[in-house]
Amino acid sequence: MDHAAVLALYDRDMREGAQPDSPESRIERVGGVVRQVSAEHGWNGVVWSDLDDQSADAAIAAQVAYYADLGREFEWKLYGHDLPVDLGKRLRAAGFVPQPEETLMIGEVADLTLDAEPPEGIRVLPVTDRAGVGLVADVHEAAFGTDGTRLRRQLLAQLEADPDSVVAVVALDGDTPVSAARMELVPGTRFAGLWGGGTVAAWRGRGIYRALVAVRAREAQERGYRYLQVDAMSTSRPILERLGFEPLTTTTPYLRTP
Repeated sequence: MDHAAVLALYDRDMREGAQPDSPESRIERVGGVVRQVSAEHGWNGVVWSDLDDQSADAAIAAQVAYYADLGREFEWKLYGHDLPVDLGKRLRAAGFVPQPEETLMIGEVADLTLDAEPPEGIRVLPVTDRAGVGLVADVHEAAFGTDGTRLRRQLLAQLEADPDSVVAVVALDGDTPVSAARMELVPGTRFAGLWGGGTVAAWRGRGIYRALVAVRAREAQERGYRYLQVDAMSTSRPILERLGFEPLTTTTPYLRTP
């Protein structure tokens, strides 16, 4: 894979050319910044910027003021190759709090190892209705220890308004959900994004996460997507590398609460 070329394509299609991630959201392009604006429970934040030493501080201040007027917490999604090189320092000075760094990993679907299957006794089901969404959110809360309210609202809205834009799956031990994940499909691009992959602690290390990656990758391949993208935490990066994903850069969420 030509890392520089694929990263440039990702920036163009998925960041500068971003599309809203739910029916309740919209994309706005203003002052060298591309941002998403959502309802209170949706994701709000900056996905791309074209800034330099002279324009960065004013652009940051403008976004802070904009989201403050909305009363929204928002995220500035900073990538390792974004300019100016001290953008992270400028964000911290403006009151943003950096979250744990992740790795942007991309795999060319045709080159990925897609034969991973769930362990014996685990069944993987597609999520298509409110009950399935509830299982996904339950796993999210148990695996990550965070509130699943936003995920419930977003995933249900996507399935109702545009079911072809998302693929969600849940892994069950009997009737107990133990792992779940989703895939965002972005029409008109060559990228599909893997999100929310999580496994309940007692079930980790058994190959379930790997199997859910393979399930979604096969679905992306059937739908004609060339690349899969993941913002990988340190725990999932080794698994993804074994499947054929490659690290291209880092990404750090910078959060600001009004």
